[in-house]
Amino acid sequence: MDLRALNTFRLAARNLSFTKAGMSLGYAQSSVTTQIKNLEEELGASLFNRIGNRLELTETGQRFLGYAERILSLTEEAKASTQEEAEVGTLRVTAPESVCTYFLPQVLKGFKAQHPQVRFTFLPSMVRNIKHEVLEGAVDMAFLLEEPFPSKALVMEKLYEELILVLVSPSHRLASAGTISIHDLAGEEFLLKAVGCTYRNLFERSLISSGVEPEYSLEFLGVETIKKCVELGLGIAPLPRMAVEEELRSGKLVALNVKDLDIRVTLLLVWNSQRLQSTAQKAFLQFVREYIHSNPHPEP
Repeated sequence: MDLRALNTFRLAARNLSFTKAGMSLGYAQSSVTTQIKNLEEELGASLFNRIGNRLELTETGQRFLGYAERILSLTEEAKASTQEEAEVGTLRVTAPESVCTYFLPQVLKGFKAQHPQVRFTFLPSMVRNIKHEVLEGAVDMAFLLEEPFPSKALVMEKLYEELILVLVSPSHRLASAGTISIHDLAGEEFLLKAVGCTYRNLFERSLISSGVEPEYSLEFLGVETIKKCVELGLGIAPLPRMAVEEELRSGKLVALNVKDLDIRVTLLLVWNSQRLQSTAQKAFLQFVREYIHSNPHPEP
């Protein structure tokens, strides 16, 4: 089975787009189409449904994706095992949006400066898929922003606790109210990350347990969109402190002091306990530890 075709299939399945897969790999779309067609002929089954301009995985495609990821992961592991130098290797990492945007860039910059020969591949992913991708070997390591959870298959290292702030625009009626009660949030419009976001779930749980029913809310995929809407006075939003430090300094956003509301999540670095760590992974883990130690975050 052609490993190049497997990698093309994996990227096409992740993006549900032959065009994006081709752009990532430097292939013409016709080359991607041919590779997928040849793979389907070899398997004797269709991997994608083509509905107009949209692609979706067939049931066979969904099952085969897991096998393709494991085959490619083992191939990378086999290549890494032949490397004699600690500075050579490939590191595949994923993380949720907040961590990608507000934490990871400085970490990657520092790591690349110390380990320039390590090939770093970042694979963006939906939060709900991250644990599965670590278990399947689609990525080597992942950052998660959530509550620690029990797992026999995953190793997790706690990096630090991140406080979730409740934010409003400076013109909001509660912005200058000082210390408020959670009940003062009743009847407000909430701007929330999509379902599945850990801190969104904790925020809603805290409201409901205090007898405050979140009647009005809008859902967004992106943190930047939420921040802009809060700045314009469209509602209240719970967001990680790492995502709003600049806006708090500039006065574009105000963090409410809600006396009976304390939400925090843990920044975790996780990997599969059943897979041997490569030298690149060990080097990255050590660098992240040193980075956290050298750049302490304020206590929640």
